[in-house]
Amino acid sequence: MTVIERGVLTDEARAELVALSKGKDVVGIVALRARIVLWWNERRSAREIVSLSGMSEPTVRLWPERYEAEGVDGLFGRPHPGKGPVHGGKVHARILALSRQSPPRELGVTHWSSRLLASYLRREGVTVSHVFVADVWRDNGLRPWQQGTFKLRTDPRFEEKVTDIVGLYLAPPEGAVVLCVDEKSQVQAYPGSTGERP
Repeated sequence: MTVIERGVLTDEARAELVALSKGKDVVGIVALRARIVLWWNERRSAREIVSLSGMSEPTVRLWPERYEAEGVDGLFGRPHPGKGPVHGGKVHARILALSRQSPPRELGVTHWSSRLLASYLRREGVTVSHVFVADVWRDNGLRPWQQGTFKLRTDPRFEEKVTDIVGLYLAPPEGAVVLCVDEKSQVQAYPGSTGERP
């Protein structure tokens, strides 16, 4: 099969690929494949696309061909020959259950990554790749690293710090200024933090 003719994508197809290449819920490798097809359509050379993508030339030529044959679905890849066993419902259920919980305290993190969860499952005798975990997350619309649920900190002095901070808000010392410094190095003065009462 020949690689798709350059510059032939319809506006609708181009918009779909752009959305896929920038989607927040899209696995990174799929977004890159969509960009490769877009670059190919823009008539960039294979050498330039290799440089932009960091992929080999055969890979750069593969994705426009796959897109031509299968559309967007072709960019998501397919099972490889000799791939490990297909995991049943119990493995999926375990991944989903763990993904909706905070990681165990001994891991020292507040959110799961696909690599960490795959590694943790190996302790339970379940061998899955981090790619498989990411696929389960994508298929179920999960983003554990951005969950809106409250996550407890792993800091052993967490309770003490919370007590101090709440105490400042409930009964600030006269003339106190309360500043909050978060993990992103932002500083914010909260209203009423001067000790004045409305």
